[in-house]
Amino acid sequence: MRNGPLAVVAASVLWGTAGTAGLLVSADSVALAAARLVVGGAALALVAGAGLKRAVKPGLLLGAVAVAAYQLCFFAAVSRTGVAIGTVVAIGSGPVFTGLLSWVLHGRRPTRRWSAATAAAVLGCAALIVGGGAEVGAEAGTQAGAEVGAQAGAEVGAQMVAGVGLALLGGLLYAFYAVMAARAIGQGGQSNAVMGVMFGGAALIMVPVLAVSGVGWIGEPRALLAVLYLGLGTTALSYFLYGRGLRTTPVATAATLSLAEPAVAALLGLVVLGERLAPVSIAGLVLLGLSLVAVAVPERRQGRGRTPEGERAAGEGRTAERELESQP
Repeated sequence: MRNGPLAVVAASVLWGTAGTAGLLVSADSVALAAARLVVGGAALALVAGAGLKRAVKPGLLLGAVAVAAYQLCFFAAVSRTGVAIGTVVAIGSGPVFTGLLSWVLHGRRPTRRWSAATAAAVLGCAALIVGGGAEVGAEAGTQAGAEVGAQAGAEVGAQMVAGVGLALLGGLLYAFYAVMAARAIGQGGQSNAVMGVMFGGAALIMVPVLAVSGVGWIGEPRALLAVLYLGLGTTALSYFLYGRGLRTTPVATAATLSLAEPAVAALLGLVVLGERLAPVSIAGLVLLGLSLVAVAVPERRQGRGRTPEGERAAGEGRTAERELESQP
């Protein structure tokens, strides 16, 4: 896989900085996501250049719709479930759906090590995020319990179910556009052009969303800098690297490595924002890190029951056979 996993992890590091950068802006989260995608998608389309038209295919156009729909599903889910649960379900289900789609569409059955490491990484991600929001969630739950009755509780439960469903749909959409991108790149498409088609198309879809949400807030210098960083850094550059990584990294492996994003976000919160991590979050961070290392290290592929000595003996045997055949 060479440097493919490193490119994917570098992309995940950039994604992990998005939350901290977003705190500089007081705009609505949907408007901020739309502005980020419009700027980043336009940049990726420009980088693709003349290869953009040649890369346009139905699968990538569907991927562009999935990119835009993911943004809307994610924020709709978070508004119903809260940040912790919505993020865990959406981000955690992404690698699982990616492995399943890659298996169904391409016949690439997930390995045991990938399955175990991905399960551990998702568990670590859940502990990291939920552990950080447990105290806030408990306080909010106590207050809600004092203020609402049984009927309101049922409504909250229905909202939670709908939110989890939207988060799962977001994870499936992420998996779909990742698999479509990997498929196009695997068939010989340039990674820059593939990402340009998907994110350039998604940018066009999100322009009306941004217009409806309002753009006046972008006039503030701090907001403008944040949008430029989110668009050019955490979208354009990150998916440029992600596309490069997909050249040599299986898409299921890349999806699991992308779980480095919440780890980076947690570390930035700890160092930059002065947040504190609960013990369960620290344990989740360690588990997540170990799982990502297990996924990133290439697996050894040897024949069943063969050892290096056996391989050498077989090679010597084949050499002897060729020498005998060459004799008159």
